[in-house]
Amino acid sequence: MNLHGFTIAGTDTGIGKTFVSAGLVRALRATGRDAVAMKPIASGFEWRDGRRVNDDLLALDAAQQGALAAADLNQYGFDPAIAPHRAAELAGARIELASIVAAFERAATRHRPVLVEGVGGWAVPLGPELMFADLAHVLALPVVLVVGVRLGCINHALLSARAIRADGLVLAGWIANRIDPAMAEPEASIDAIAGRIGVPLLGTLSHEASPAEFTALARALP
Repeated sequence: MNLHGFTIAGTDTGIGKTFVSAGLVRALRATGRDAVAMKPIASGFEWRDGRRVNDDLLALDAAQQGALAAADLNQYGFDPAIAPHRAAELAGARIELASIVAAFERAATRHRPVLVEGVGGWAVPLGPELMFADLAHVLALPVVLVVGVRLGCINHALLSARAIRADGLVLAGWIANRIDPAMAEPEASIDAIAGRIGVPLLGTLSHEASPAEFTALARALP
């Protein structure tokens, strides 16, 4: 197991992986740790003020104050906000693990920990024969699972945890991210997951979580 960082995986798209990764990087750096985050594969770029940008990458770059070169922050960026395997296909590109691993190794020689943010949920294809799990396996980082707390999250969390273990990865813990402030009885769902998932709950983030919440979460990282 690689102890130079963590893979930040999610139960789905839109559940706050970037929000969590950026918040953790800020909190870790505030405590003196030279943390950075990279997002190897990103979909959804647009032109803004003459620049081709992606909001997730902008958030990570701001959190780490530009500590990573653009080529190490992101290796594959696609314009349409669609599944990465299809975006790559439309672009005539092929996602290769070697370039991502090389970027991670460059980052890990200068910074620690390195958070590697996933794309979508766990069972996301990156190509005809390549899955996100293949990348996670090659990096061999412990996995932190971000669970978007909304209706259906118990099923998503437990199935994701089962898949992570089945793919031979170490699930180090999980984070409950309260993305739906109107959800009825969220604590009951969090408790149901905590009693069944088999790894520690590292922290619960409220909707639009405060820096103090991220500080507590950073301290709970293994």
